[in-house]
Amino acid sequence: MIQARLRSVFDTIERICQKIGRDPRDIVLVGATKYSSESDIRDAIEGGMTHIGESKVQAAREKFSQLQDVLPRVTKHMIGHLQTNKVKTALELFDMIQSVDSVKLIREIEKQAARSQRAKIDILLEVNISGEAQKFGIEKGNLFTLVEEVQMCQRIRLLGLMTMAPLSDDQGIIRQCFRSLKDVSEEINDHFCIEDKVEMRYLSMGMTHDYEIALEEGANMLRIGSAIFG
Repeated sequence: MIQARLRSVFDTIERICQKIGRDPRDIVLVGATKYSSESDIRDAIEGGMTHIGESKVQAAREKFSQLQDVLPRVTKHMIGHLQTNKVKTALELFDMIQSVDSVKLIREIEKQAARSQRAKIDILLEVNISGEAQKFGIEKGNLFTLVEEVQMCQRIRLLGLMTMAPLSDDQGIIRQCFRSLKDVSEEINDHFCIEDKVEMRYLSMGMTHDYEIALEEGANMLRIGSAIFG
């Protein structure tokens, strides 16, 4: 069942990309495993999923410990809110941290990367593009401050931006949020792009309920949970 759902998502991505003139091979599908069991994750990996995203450090540690034989096949993303006291463990578990949203967190990641002698850690900056008070993420107006902080780091590589659109039935609102993040990404590319330090390679936006819109608005990284895992 999980592999059939995964195939359906891949097929949808391919269909939309064909419609809008994009290459589906350029799209990174991250399976969001927050509510998934170890066996479900294994099934998805066996079905061709090459990126997984977990929302909590402790949950990742427990699940990953049971998946050691298949983990080398996948890139592991931290996609949930990350507290500074969990950074050390997160760096042991994940290849990319998508949810960086403060100068304090950037500095802690840099410090812990140095302590563990990790040469590079890839991050995305989480942007609260909709301005909703209940959401994590940096406000758009303060985003450049975080980019400038990354520029001063030795071990952090910024590879793009991440956001969540509002849970809304108004596709116009959702579409505008995604469009706005793309605009900000282009601004950063114009002002800050530095080889090996800042590169707007990824726009991580779009989840089960809105990933088709996200693709149409330029997303090349999707975080999809229930459409795959039920």
